[in-house]
Amino acid sequence: MSEIFTGLEPIDFPRDIDIVVEGLKQARLDWRQAHARHTEHGIHFPSRQALERVTRELGAALFPLRLGPRELHTGNENAFVGASLESVLSQLGAQVALELQLREPDGDRAARSAERIVGAFAASLPAIRRLIDSDVEAGYQNDPAAISVDEVLLSYPSVLAVIHHRLAHRLHGLDAPIVARIIAEIAHGATGIDIHPGASIGQSFFIDHGSGVVIGETSIVGARVRLYQGVTLGGQPFAKGAAHAESRGERRHPRVEDDVVIFAGATIIGPVTIGARSRVAGNIWLREDVPPDSFVEPAAPSIRALT
Repeated sequence: MSEIFTGLEPIDFPRDIDIVVEGLKQARLDWRQAHARHTEHGIHFPSRQALERVTRELGAALFPLRLGPRELHTGNENAFVGASLESVLSQLGAQVALELQLREPDGDRAARSAERIVGAFAASLPAIRRLIDSDVEAGYQNDPAAISVDEVLLSYPSVLAVIHHRLAHRLHGLDAPIVARIIAEIAHGATGIDIHPGASIGQSFFIDHGSGVVIGETSIVGARVRLYQGVTLGGQPFAKGAAHAESRGERRHPRVEDDVVIFAGATIIGPVTIGARSRVAGNIWLREDVPPDSFVEPAAPSIRALT
């Protein structure tokens, strides 16, 4: 890597800063010439900062008495939800429109498409709330350290990641993949849990502890599945440089059927299927199907006296 800096002479800073400015200009021009469809000129991209605000406000609209302002109570929560949604969905629509304009130069058409996407997303919010309720309940039922469902919702990083995923997955399915990916990466940065918005995850999903979990784009996860920290549901590796030469319609990641438990550090790679009600022990590298009602574990460790 260091060879790319070979022959570079230090500049006389700040007198020669124009040399750096011109070098950066040429780097941009080279990039734009090589990637014409991703040209940066005159284009505004969706804002991570704006989408952080959107997801935070959507969380408050979904759970007003837990994630909303302190002054809320059952008598005024509905008015708060209505006012919040009117504002936050407009903000979301603006971000979706920016994404659509990257591939649709007609601004009016992009705006109309964004309105349809946001309308479909808004109609999905009650179902998303119920899905998240099932995830929170799963966390409480499966963690003996949990004091209450409120503790799970308010403090568990895995629940924060799953809330973001439920929102992002719906937007991904509605053809706003960049906005969806930004929302997913906001949660990734905050929790260390990396869930691609394309991954399909059933109800009552729980990640215990959570740090280091990776769930890839084409993963399919059934209902009542539990994962522990460090689990990877990874993709079939491509030949070097061939990631975009293959069909994007093919499943590259695992299918995990209902009621499966995967323990800490397990790595499952490729389009394999883990059958229903199976258990996968920790620190395993797995690239083959597992029948239902199976227990996958490594060989017992060797224990001997120190000499």
